[in-house]
Amino acid sequence: MPTRIAVIGDRHVGAEPQDAIEPALHHAASALGIRAPEVRWFETDGYAPQDLGEADGVWAAPSSPFRSLDGALAGITWARERDVPLLGTCAGFQHGVIEFARNVLGVSGAQHAEYDSSSQELFIDELLCSLAGQVMTIRLEDEVLRNVYGEKEALERYYCRFGLNPRYRSALEDAGLQTAGVDVTDGDVRILRLHGHAFFVLTLFVPQVRSHPDAPHPLITSFLRAAS
Repeated sequence: MPTRIAVIGDRHVGAEPQDAIEPALHHAASALGIRAPEVRWFETDGYAPQDLGEADGVWAAPSSPFRSLDGALAGITWARERDVPLLGTCAGFQHGVIEFARNVLGVSGAQHAEYDSSSQELFIDELLCSLAGQVMTIRLEDEVLRNVYGEKEALERYYCRFGLNPRYRSALEDAGLQTAGVDVTDGDVRILRLHGHAFFVLTLFVPQVRSHPDAPHPLITSFLRAAS
């Protein structure tokens, strides 16, 4: 039976960061010498968490705002609580932070500026400078991620204009959501990894768009290996 990957997000055919997910997983499967995974999308307003019961891994997708914020968070909660491997990219990073803030830190009003910019508890806020379309260097600060990449730095591509509000970084880290990668120029968080979880990595960039058949992305390969 192939590895089953559930992708949480509202599907927009033609959106490159979404279109690249399944091919990138196929590249990773080839590198690992396993069957291509079975990829199933779950629209944020059209599933219940129990529908994910057969998933071996969860990918929290890019391209928000989603039709249902609660639906986007529910799949992340399901994977986090069950120790199921999870990769969140771009909007997946952002919603992973909100889920963790609400359900682990206990900040029930934790919010994303894309949904409510007037909130007093904006864990995800609009960046001073949009990263959309930029390719930038990340310094890997986490030993696990350095081993995954085989490098101390990585060049990655972004599609986002929202990121982690730095005022909450310490609280997240104290609760176990560790900073694993930062921008080399300003030190802002670009990767978070949940300590003690089988695989729970959130990236503000979209690694899938830099994957190729002859060069599978190491982070996606690591995710698929964990799910398999």
